[in-house]
Amino acid sequence: MDTRWLLLAYRVPPEPAKVRVAVWRRLKGLGAVYVQSGVCLLPRTDDHVRRLKMLENEIVGAGGEAVILEAVALDRAQEEKVVARFKADRDEAYREFIDKCEDFEREVAKEQAARHFTYAELEENDVDLKKLQGWLAKIVRLDFYGAALRSEAEQRLAACETLLDAYARQVFEAQDENA
Repeated sequence: MDTRWLLLAYRVPPEPAKVRVAVWRRLKGLGAVYVQSGVCLLPRTDDHVRRLKMLENEIVGAGGEAVILEAVALDRAQEEKVVARFKADRDEAYREFIDKCEDFEREVAKEQAARHFTYAELEENDVDLKKLQGWLAKIVRLDFYGAALRSEAEQRLAACETLLDAYARQVFEAQDENA
């Protein structure tokens, strides 16, 4: 049991609310989990130390208070609770991602069924696929402990890529026929 975390405890003034929201977004964007309001954890890395120190400076600059501590779990059971929280947050993100993959698959299937084999439709779907690829990369970057749904999300993205490749071939064939 040698997992170390950074614990950030902070308080920001109630107004303007945008400061509180901005701090929350930044912490969620780093992959932090909240253990209670104004108290969150991140795995201890040099990058996280640097980012939390910059955030601490911003919080103090906005009239708030912040303290950053290094923490270890009291025992294996406590460590597992914390790791489970990180995994649960990532699985929630993977679930949402998988739902968006289903939307993408339905959209491409709709275009195929309607025989909309145009470059404009292909380009639109390609943009959507690139968004999915970027989104999954971000989730994976924040998956510090290997959440259960990661492989399913990666498989779904691969299926979306295969589906778009097949659609692209149909578009190219249709366009060649019209040339």
